[in-house]
Amino acid sequence: MRIPLLVLALAAFGSPGLAQTAGPAPVTVSSPDGTLSVSVTADGDGRPSYSVSRLGRPVIEASRLGFILTDAPKLERGLAVTADPATDHDDTWEQPWGERRFVRNHYGELRVHLRETTALARTFDVVFRVYDDGLGFRYEFQPQDNLTTLRIGSELTEFNVAEAGEAWWIPAWEWNREEYLYHRTPINETSSTQTPMTMRLASGLHVSIHEAALVDYAGMNLRRAEGRRFVADLTPGFTNAAVVREAPFNTPWRTLQISDDAGGLVESSLILNLNEPNALGDVSWFKPMKYVGIWWDMHLETRSWNSGPKHGATTEYTKRFIDFAAENGFGGVLVEGWNVGWDGQWFGTGWDFDFTRAYPDYDLQAVTDYARENGVMIIGHNETGGNAYHYERQIEDAFALYERLGIGAIKTGYVADAGGAMVAGPDGEPTLAWHESQAISRHELNVVQTAARHHIAVNAHEPMKDTGLRRTYPNMISREGARGMEFNAWGQPGNPPEHEVNLVFTRLLAGPMDFTPGIFGMETRSPDGVATIWAKQLALYVTIYSPIQMAADLLENYEANPGPFQFIKDVAVDWDDTRVLNGEVGDFVTIARKERGTREWFLGSITDENPRVLDASLSFLEPGVRYRAEIYRDGPNADWRDGDGRSRDDIVIEQREVTAAETLTLRLAPGGGQAIRFVPIGEAG
Repeated sequence: MRIPLLVLALAAFGSPGLAQTAGPAPVTVSSPDGTLSVSVTADGDGRPSYSVSRLGRPVIEASRLGFILTDAPKLERGLAVTADPATDHDDTWEQPWGERRFVRNHYGELRVHLRETTALARTFDVVFRVYDDGLGFRYEFQPQDNLTTLRIGSELTEFNVAEAGEAWWIPAWEWNREEYLYHRTPINETSSTQTPMTMRLASGLHVSIHEAALVDYAGMNLRRAEGRRFVADLTPGFTNAAVVREAPFNTPWRTLQISDDAGGLVESSLILNLNEPNALGDVSWFKPMKYVGIWWDMHLETRSWNSGPKHGATTEYTKRFIDFAAENGFGGVLVEGWNVGWDGQWFGTGWDFDFTRAYPDYDLQAVTDYARENGVMIIGHNETGGNAYHYERQIEDAFALYERLGIGAIKTGYVADAGGAMVAGPDGEPTLAWHESQAISRHELNVVQTAARHHIAVNAHEPMKDTGLRRTYPNMISREGARGMEFNAWGQPGNPPEHEVNLVFTRLLAGPMDFTPGIFGMETRSPDGVATIWAKQLALYVTIYSPIQMAADLLENYEANPGPFQFIKDVAVDWDDTRVLNGEVGDFVTIARKERGTREWFLGSITDENPRVLDASLSFLEPGVRYRAEIYRDGPNADWRDGDGRSRDDIVIEQREVTAAETLTLRLAPGGGQAIRFVPIGEAG
């Protein structure tokens, strides 16, 4: 195995945006197979920068490193660069649940020391981990006389993209948090963006910028400074400091996933690998599952979260869902609107929510007892109205109650405008904060750690972005953090056909999403209804990963359509392996996944508004074995636009025998998809 070497280059380099005075020769580290290389240097004024190349071609040109502090001189110039010898790391770890069971963690590491040449002589490190499919780097601070408490106003971290191309992105600093449709523009026409931001460069290279292991720190957005040069834009804090930390501490990793094709971004485990190992030990008390729930009918306004004649969370109605779940092999029932606090104005306030007291028409003890007797778990719902301050003062008692009742998972919610989350300020009194501020980062970790002590898994909605913390805290099972299915119930407009394909190559690169697929009732309050086809709704269970998947529609729609519903009953939620068979950002994608602990595979293929004919090699199947392919595909008249003989519910269900030697032709209608279950049935002849 080749060990990456620390190389002294022959000459310094510069770039537009950095002073061009000569500095020391750069230090360099390569990925294990030499595909990627990172160089770090400083210019003649001691301003440090890094650059990234792939197979000798620039990907990130010289990009600054450093900080603006609010109570001390900036860490930006007059810095001497030294480095330890680069090292090689290679291990494999096992996920308790995930897209694949075993994850290889193979990288070259370079620790760069930056020391001021001024009288302050402050020091900090930048650690680079370079994989064959990307890299991460973070800042590390040790205690020192002149740098004990850091009040960080902003990072100077840059990503200076070397090539022109196009980007898929959603805006930062808007009121609706992450819940926006994706823009597709030239890279140099983006504005302030959230991460992950995905790009396809002119050469065909795919790059996604994000972050990993966001703990006790402000979330990072990207501000385009000029051209294709982006600067880390930290979410504001209580004062002019976005982050206040005592040394020693590490920042989150700033990440770049890099691949020849779009599918390589999806198959990458970079974000997970840059997080710390499992801190909880045995988490077998959580089992990946499918669930149903009292949810979609509220978005359709046939029932309500608040009390009254349309109240959804009643004992009687919940027992109907429990019976349905038990009869169809579902593990859980989500109940929204069960607890006191939904009456009146709760959006963005949340002061009236009580997370242990149910409405009179919902017998919490009776419901959980009935669920347990039927082999089903109640999934609790804790909407906070964005009031983390109020929620934190109840979670210990609430989680202790849920543990006693057997409620092993909760869905949290933080419905408030961005910048309108309520947290405890420095004086302990309630004050407003941004959803991805350092204060909310601390809150998120508190909730997950408290839940873990009570053997409860957390599915967060209106959350902080996912940065792979599920590796460290596996009870952080899923989250929303994007425009979900509910926009198809009432959105003006709803989600267009390209939306789910965009998610696969953008939001889903960060981690699992509770998108809540499986809608058969296409007519909703939205003027567009659900802009997909039934077969695509089934394929979403494979293409959009989550270890907790909802069958989100009304129960009567499933009972009336047992044919397509069979796939939802059969599809797995936990996987041994994942393969991306084809795909282009925003256009189409085909993904195959092997169910954990069995020999079955599932395939999902989805498209945007355009029809597609795609080839799908079945080489992922076990050689020499015959499989029964249970196929759910678009019918001849299937189209996301109803009318004129077109139909969103036109589906063909059929079976055929296949082997690993075959290639299937997938014909996808406009806005359509295809879902397939592969069941081994014997040895090939």
